[in-house]
Amino acid sequence: MDELIDIYNNVGNSTGETCLKSFAHKKGILHASVHIWIFNKQKEILIQKRAAIKDTFPNLWDVSVAGHIAAGEKPIVSAIREIEEEVGLKIIPNQLDFIGTFQKKIHHHKNLIDNELHHVFICNVEFDLNSLKIQEEEVAEVNLISLQDLIKLVHSNKSNFVPHGKSYFKMVFDAIKKS
Repeated sequence: MDELIDIYNNVGNSTGETCLKSFAHKKGILHASVHIWIFNKQKEILIQKRAAIKDTFPNLWDVSVAGHIAAGEKPIVSAIREIEEEVGLKIIPNQLDFIGTFQKKIHHHKNLIDNELHHVFICNVEFDLNSLKIQEEEVAEVNLISLQDLIKLVHSNKSNFVPHGKSYFKMVFDAIKKS
């Protein structure tokens, strides 16, 4: 689904301009997204398998919830909206901990350059995996994985996880360990 998003400059500040997400991806324009890592008190992390129809990283495991920030939307509002849309959990702002931003640019092909400033949150909350309502256009399935097993998975040479990079994963895993 195409949506209007804010444009950011090279240092991560909004330019005050907007464009369609499809245009930003075609031209490699920096824009913002949210990543939310959801886990329970046993440090079991909710991961999602991206839908087969996704144009980036189809059928790979990924962060619990992720999505683009709509034009004019605050990252925390986007995070709450995306969590409810993708997995059906209702979260309130004080359940989310902002842990930082991470910029990543990937040239998938000549007409798809993903240049994003990820606003990364963690969310320690109890939930029933079987009661989640996944958004089938975005998510093929969800699962729980221990923090230690996830660390092994993302660092394995045969990983079927979206490659976010070592420094990104270090930021996330360190924050979850401390929570």
